[in-house]
Amino acid sequence: MIRSCFTISLLTATSAAMLAAGTVAEPDHPFTERYRPQFHYTTVKGWINDPIGLIYYDGEYHLFNDHNVKSTRFPGGKFDGEQSHWSHAVSKDLVHWRHMPVAVYPDKLGACWSGSGVVDWHDTTGFKTGRHPPLVLAYTSAGSWGQSLVYSNDRGRTWKKYEGNPVLEKIAAHNRDPMVFRHEPTKKWIMVLYVKRGQAHFFTSDDMKAWTAASVVPLNGFHECPDMFQLPVDGDGKKLKWVLHDGRFSYWIGDFDGRTFEPETGELRCEFGRNFHAAQSWETPDKKRVQIGWMNGGKYPGMPFNQQQSFPCELTLRTTPAGLRLHMYPIEGIKRLHAGSFKLENRLLRPGENPLSEFSGELFDIAMDVEIGDAGEFGLRLHETSVAYAAGKVASLGAVAETPARDGRIRLRILVDRTSVETFVNDGEAALPCCFVPKNRNTGLELYAKGGNAKIRSLRVSKLRSIWGSDTALRDRARGRTSMRTR
Repeated sequence: MIRSCFTISLLTATSAAMLAAGTVAEPDHPFTERYRPQFHYTTVKGWINDPIGLIYYDGEYHLFNDHNVKSTRFPGGKFDGEQSHWSHAVSKDLVHWRHMPVAVYPDKLGACWSGSGVVDWHDTTGFKTGRHPPLVLAYTSAGSWGQSLVYSNDRGRTWKKYEGNPVLEKIAAHNRDPMVFRHEPTKKWIMVLYVKRGQAHFFTSDDMKAWTAASVVPLNGFHECPDMFQLPVDGDGKKLKWVLHDGRFSYWIGDFDGRTFEPETGELRCEFGRNFHAAQSWETPDKKRVQIGWMNGGKYPGMPFNQQQSFPCELTLRTTPAGLRLHMYPIEGIKRLHAGSFKLENRLLRPGENPLSEFSGELFDIAMDVEIGDAGEFGLRLHETSVAYAAGKVASLGAVAETPARDGRIRLRILVDRTSVETFVNDGEAALPCCFVPKNRNTGLELYAKGGNAKIRSLRVSKLRSIWGSDTALRDRARGRTSMRTR
């Protein structure tokens, strides 16, 4: 049963005192709190940042995050002994999430920093002990600055660290964020590692236990948290290109032979928001590439949790007038949350008019296709701010993206949650994920034009349901998080 999105939980005096001290108690009514996102992933309590270890296996998508289990503070260093763990959640549809026990704990090699995950289908590691292939996570041990492994033989329910850690010794101070994937043409495991700003370091391995340096690729500005994958060009499965991006979501398109990446472009961007970092991606069963990122820098006053993830987006490579470009767009699964829609077609929008004057709410999925006409500006006002198009630019919550109109039209997709607005332009050619702290729970909607008329070719406003279930079940899951430790 979906709980009401309008329930406000009250912290107990004990919980409030712990929050003030930087530590967190178990929430009284988890996932109904005032500033709790309702369709973006958050943990029950504590801090999270980078999404890591993204794996799909046996009908489940696995999501891990760098996680401070003791407080809502960032565990980049040590705060009273606090160190980064890996939180864990699973999903059948990338929309609804089930929280699992913490997967990876710090050890004598240090805190567990960002990394990646794979399914070892052919048991190249020799970790397999049952009928399931091992799920293997690679991460940075932030004390030794080596790269380490942890694995599961029971579909991710329990995890065990490899006794030979680290599998790759320290190369330079703060080398980190191993991205491991399988390169089938060479039958090798590949690791992309951040070692130094402006360089991507590549390693190869037969078993993920012994790694050999393969190449160092200079990439202007390249910085931490890499992800790398192949995508078809314009949907053509016979024409594939490799994409490598860093934590800032700067990306490069090129070719990869199993040892070195040959970029064909300079540094490119499609994400221009104020709150997006360290994204990673899954390959879905139907060979789509779906990405999720950390909406870094969001504020959640008085909450038992801190930080949220972006809504999952499909990544595609498409030819544009500027050349081949990466696009990011919300996955179709969001339609499962639609709770009724309002639609308009072929409606002239004049200054002073608002066809959405009777709408209010807090969770929305809004899609519009607008002919600019002679309007100097048009957009959507909500929460005392706006998503606006003017002079070839889309602006939202202080973020701006240059997005030329296509045939005199702009297409906008806007996802509104309690603490975020994610805007996608021209089917994902540009994205502006942004966080904010709303003054009020609900917001009115105002669709407007200034300086002239625009034409609404199509408009759909859908209210959304929460993804979270009953608070009793969530409390049970929260308690279960500490019941299993990585051995």
